Amino acid sequence: MTEPQLVAHVLTEALPYIRRFHGKTIVVKYGGNAMVDDQLKHSFARDIVLMKLVGFNPVVVHGGGPQIGKLLERIGKETQFIEGMRVTDAETMDVVEMVLGGLVNKDIVNLINGQGGRAVGLSGKDGGLIRARQLKVSRRAEDAAEPELVDIGHVGEVEHIDPALVDMLDQGDFIPVIAPIGVGEDGRAYNINADLVAGKLAEILKAEKLILLTNTVGLLDNSGELLTGLSPARVEELIADGTIHGGMLPKIRCALESVAGGVNAAHIIDGRVPHAVLLELFTDRGVGTLIQRQSD
Repeated sequence: MTEPQLVAHVLTEALPYIRRFHGKTIVVKYGGNAMVDDQLKHSFARDIVLMKLVGFNPVVVHGGGPQIGKLLERIGKETQFIEGMRVTDAETMDVVEMVLGGLVNKDIVNLINGQGGRAVGLSGKDGGLIRARQLKVSRRAEDAAEPELVDIGHVGEVEHIDPALVDMLDQGDFIPVIAPIGVGEDGRAYNINADLVAGKLAEILKAEKLILLTNTVGLLDNSGELLTGLSPARVEELIADGTIHGGMLPKIRCALESVAGGVNAAHIIDGRVPHAVLLELFTDRGVGTLIQRQSD
């Protein structure tokens, strides 16, 4: 196949997907290697701009844990983790807001705008976008009969999302880029897991798809083969038999909750692959694990 023929083949394969998802909202959680490798950063930005140009409504939610950790280290602030969660006192929360709402968010906005898009950076504080409540972590000490609830500071979970600002930006042909920071009733800021924010936002926006970028090829079976085209019932079976375990469980749970909440499909894809988002959306094979809502 010649190069022009290959280009024509790619465009022909993409056409039905462009038709199907035209005017639909796609929520993309951006993180991992795709967020720190320069080539991957630029390919991601081009993917998002192309999605907007062909009539999709992409919404980006980003993480930034490694960047937060580096800045805390630079200023000599020791980090403590409890049950995998960063203990976040008021000083640490200032750094979190500086990194997520400032440095990281504006870098992504700049990348997308540099590719011809019209990105607008937000945090959950803007326009009352994300109302949060404090997340309490349950921990069982070795000699304790019952688990104890541990206060880890300014770490939150989503209580409510008001989609009005995101809807307005979508209608105005802008691309929202959202830092996962929420605000509580008392005005305190909370750092929220970006996967959880992306999943809940996808539900509220009635998104067609939720895409979670990871540093793995997707969900693998016990022989190392990629699993895709899964129903929620099949995913629950894979959790029950131990195929899904460890670090993949929180992402799978997030995907399942979004699908149960009305999102048509959730994708867990390999963000280390250049143009992973386009490959998953516009090609027959894709580059990750697809979980589809079961039809009624």
